[in-house]
Amino acid sequence: MAKFLLYALLHLIHPLSYLFPRSERRWAFGSFRGAFNDNAKYLFLYCNNHYSQATSVWLSSSRATIRLVRSLGLKAYFIASPKGAWYALTSKYWFVNSYSSDILYAFSGGAIVVNLWHGVGLKRIEFNITSGTLADRYQRRTLGHRFYHPEVFRRPDYMLSSTPFQTAMFAPAFRIPPSRCLELGYPRNEILTCTEADRLRHVAAYEPASTQALIASLRTRPYSTVFIYMPTWRDSQRNLFTQSFDMHRLDALLQKRNALLLLKPHANVSTSPADYRHLHNIRFLDSNTDVYPLLPLTDVLITDYSSILYDYLLLPDKGIILYLYDYAEYVDLRGLFYPFDENVVGHRAYTFDQLCSCIESGDYALPAAERDHLLVKFWGENAQQHSPSHDLISLLLGGQLTRLHS
Repeated sequence: MAKFLLYALLHLIHPLSYLFPRSERRWAFGSFRGAFNDNAKYLFLYCNNHYSQATSVWLSSSRATIRLVRSLGLKAYFIASPKGAWYALTSKYWFVNSYSSDILYAFSGGAIVVNLWHGVGLKRIEFNITSGTLADRYQRRTLGHRFYHPEVFRRPDYMLSSTPFQTAMFAPAFRIPPSRCLELGYPRNEILTCTEADRLRHVAAYEPASTQALIASLRTRPYSTVFIYMPTWRDSQRNLFTQSFDMHRLDALLQKRNALLLLKPHANVSTSPADYRHLHNIRFLDSNTDVYPLLPLTDVLITDYSSILYDYLLLPDKGIILYLYDYAEYVDLRGLFYPFDENVVGHRAYTFDQLCSCIESGDYALPAAERDHLLVKFWGENAQQHSPSHDLISLLLGGQLTRLHS
């Protein structure tokens, strides 16, 4: 009953949010579960560093996040506070990583919501989903779904995309015309394509001590090869994302090769670092760790159907292993919008034995022609030579977003 009353209140407040005048020089940012991460984080930092003519604020339901952002010397407010509500209700532009609920759906009336999203790729998302646990919400679209998940049904005013290939997926997924998909790329990837000096300045200014310490240790190159395992989310992995690994055998192999494996679970996984404390060459990363400043210091990505594959392509001279132990099951339950085989690159392993053989072989390099083809397909020409953050804010300041919106 309490949940029903809360959502009823939010639905009552939403129409009133249209009454507030909104300033084009006030920009609100937020992310899922109140965190400080992903594209919204990097765009927020860029705006604070380069556009003093606008007020950029981070709004969150997490007081820990508010303390973190304020410790960086930046504006942040608890969304339920008077100041937080005022900024949410008077900011013309909202930049979110998933939905208007990244800030607060009830306050979104009249705002121009720019959905930065959190990954290009092949998977069916949102209203493209036709199978699995989420299909009921997106296909039946009942009154109950609309009542308890109004943010899903509020179409973004703009969607951040990368190329026409991805726009063709995003437009129907979010039920918007292709003209509202901005093919600019992702702000979070700028940390991959910038100079090492710029990356280190970012780390010193904005990353926690734990990330700084890990980067410092990796820069000494004590290991011959650094692997990072980043699988996509599966509902079956809520408590353990390495059930397809023999951790002791893998650790012994890594020791033999003087290699390190970083384990990075999805944010939905609740695995504890204590589960890996007995291992020597396998290191657990907290699910909230921003992995993007770390990726340039790794050598090989181990993944599956995750969009991290395409971000990693932006880094030259890296290797990729696709660990596809549940390929048939995953494709059947979740579904892919695009064919898998023709849109991925990397050495494939379908069993744990094959994964170990691949690691032991030392052959992780990608075919240059395949990598370059996918790089253009997913990110466009010259993806490593431009700033998505700059291009997006230039559109905003130039009035193009307002004109398209109207």
